[in-house]
Amino acid sequence: MEKKAILEIKGYSKVYGEGKKAADNVTLTVESGDIYGFIGHNGAGKSTTIRAVVGVLDFTEGEILIDGHSVKTEPIECKKITAYIPDNPDLYDNLTGIQYLNFIADVFGIDSAKRMEEIEKYAGLFEITDSLGDLVSSYSHGMKQKLAIISALIHEPKLIVMDEPFAGLDPKASYTLKQIMHEMCEKGTAIFFSTHVLETAEKLCNKVAIIKNGRIIDSGTMEDIVGNQSLEEVFLEVHDEK
Repeated sequence: MEKKAILEIKGYSKVYGEGKKAADNVTLTVESGDIYGFIGHNGAGKSTTIRAVVGVLDFTEGEILIDGHSVKTEPIECKKITAYIPDNPDLYDNLTGIQYLNFIADVFGIDSAKRMEEIEKYAGLFEITDSLGDLVSSYSHGMKQKLAIISALIHEPKLIVMDEPFAGLDPKASYTLKQIMHEMCEKGTAIFFSTHVLETAEKLCNKVAIIKNGRIIDSGTMEDIVGNQSLEEVFLEVHDEK
């Protein structure tokens, strides 16, 4: 499969009111088929960068492109091919699970046969089929996370962006999500996700970037970054040095 740049972050910076740089000249490229891990301590700039990528947070410095489209000037084109799973999914509590998934399918213009096939498949894998008729307000945090994941997968995005996707998932659901991530990447999807679980990142990702105080202090293929150490050892070393 020929690699193609799906997400390009070029010199992205975000300054908040007091002059604090939450992101400082962040530059990285996620290609088709990549599972790209974005790691750093809480407050390092992971969520700020991710929210800019998906168009939730505006920015003045730098450029972010999704499949060649600018997040700033072509937001609709970018959103059509991107799925976003936030760390704390904010869903519509007054809808049932199936109503919510149908609403998302309507937004992305998925025909009824295709949406039924995708919803049945993923609801079965995440074991929430029997709960789809229940109100979202009755769901546990883990079930809401599963529903958010399913809603992100049903329109077959080119780019999946996730903020701490394994938080709140039980071990079986985490395993299922990892399998799905691998399958989607084999088809050419690009995945960019933040995590502070370094062991998960090391096993799952082919590329990684380490961010500290808003700046990327190391990035590259997992092989090049880790060498003969563990990702945890590398992370602690570069984090203490830089």
